[in-house]
Amino acid sequence: MAKKSMQDIELTGKRVLVRVDFNVPRNKTTGEITNDVRIQAGAPTIKYLSEQGAKVIVMTHMGRPKDDTDPILRLDKVAARLAEIIGQPVKKLDKTVGPEVEEAVAAMQNGDVVMLENVRFLPGETKNDPELAAELAKLGDVFVNDAFGTAHRAHCSTEGVGHILPGVMGFLMDKEISVLGKALSEAEHPFVAIVGGSKISDKIGVVQNLLEKVDVLMIGGGMANTFLKAKGYEMGTSLVEDDKTELALEIMAHAEKLGKKLLIPVDVTVATAIDAPETAQTVAADQVPADRMALDIGPETVKIYQDAVMNAKTILWNGPMGVFEVDAFAVGTFAVAHAVAKSPAYSIVGGGDSVASLERTGLNDEIDHISTGGGASLEFLEGKKLPGVEVLQDK
Repeated sequence: MAKKSMQDIELTGKRVLVRVDFNVPRNKTTGEITNDVRIQAGAPTIKYLSEQGAKVIVMTHMGRPKDDTDPILRLDKVAARLAEIIGQPVKKLDKTVGPEVEEAVAAMQNGDVVMLENVRFLPGETKNDPELAAELAKLGDVFVNDAFGTAHRAHCSTEGVGHILPGVMGFLMDKEISVLGKALSEAEHPFVAIVGGSKISDKIGVVQNLLEKVDVLMIGGGMANTFLKAKGYEMGTSLVEDDKTELALEIMAHAEKLGKKLLIPVDVTVATAIDAPETAQTVAADQVPADRMALDIGPETVKIYQDAVMNAKTILWNGPMGVFEVDAFAVGTFAVAHAVAKSPAYSIVGGGDSVASLERTGLNDEIDHISTGGGASLEFLEGKKLPGVEVLQDK
């Protein structure tokens, strides 16, 4: 069922409680913001609400504070950066709820923007405490959820307030749901998915759900080792989930039954350790030496994966092909990133590590949709319901 967006409702003069995900990377000593992509992504929603004459009350979390004493996790710098981006003042409040906040909100004029203090400074936030949800809801007439990155969490500011106030989607949430939803229900074929990352256990649901929908599924990263082990290959000292080899066999058999191509590496880059790149060498996937670990896909695998990507009409990429943080083991991930960027297909990249590796290649602008939600996009791709979306009003 489609959800209402903020464009479907009257906003003028309304107090709008808008949840964004401005949990940005920052310098651990000075608190300076080192990457403002998330603020840039949420800014259009806040700008639109202000232009519609709403009183805009911004909520976000930052980090995982134990209490409210960490000055680095206060939101003053975030509010200042948002003000620069939207070109108007953003009044940062020192508290998240309580009489001072209620007074500040009561004094707002149409179009004003205020930002509450870090919602995670309140212990009830992550517990979805109904009393805290009611305190937050008191500040608004309408709830706009634009925090796709936290939509899989049932917290006070993402889900709790939606049970009290009428809730709708912001621009970013709307785009994420629409792009990922289309990929799962009406993608153009051939549809190719690339799934990487270290463990198959983290991605079982995604792999199983995608197999039903894609034409080709390519596996990379540490999770590929478990598939190779399942085929009977010795994997040396590689990361392998021995208790998941049976599952890997079932997935391979299921792919065959469905007539889907499941591609796993035919060669790998191995080394004695992650911090010993000087020992790197390429071997066939069934020839991993006993004292080596597989840390990237090899050049033959890269060619096979690139060919599949170039013939696709839709590509979904989630998870790196190797230990991309180390240059010697980033070759496969970067080669796949370049192929996805150059392919004429509609491309979607999701998941923190895939996005981080993409940023290192400077190819962001070549991708049609970069998802802002790591865990949320994973759960969405598994076919799970996201609490922060479910609570919003149906169209």
